Amino acid sequence: QVQLVESGGGLVQPGGSLRLSCAASGSTFSINTMGWFRQVPGKEREFVAVSWSGGRTYYGASVKGRFTISRGAAKNTVYLQMNSLKPEDTAVYYCAGNPYDNNWYARPLGYVYWGQGTQVTVAS
Repeated sequence: QVQLVESGGGLVQPGGSLRLSCAASGSTFSINTMGWFRQVPGKEREFVAVSWSGGRTYYGASVKGRFTISRGAAKNTVYLQMNSLKPEDTAVYYCAGNPYDNNWYARPLGYVYWGQGTQVTVAS
């Protein structure tokens, strides 16, 4: 059974940076599509970024230019470097994965594996 585990959340001041990590366990195959979503209470889960094993990346409009998604050297790991953080970035951040590519990479339904989430709070 594949499990995704996030780490790296916490409290940071506006303008600061954080780096989130996600590692998959229990998988003997490569997870082609790995992405990040975020959610605040009462709102739908929002797409943040996606990385494909071939190297392509894509970002949500609200984070483009500030966040960077990257794959780790270890199999099925992904990172999210978040710079110039704003209070509106406050949310629970979730790592997600799918062994295959699909057209729903910006929607939660495009993923089959999910982490438990890590809280990011941006406040002074």
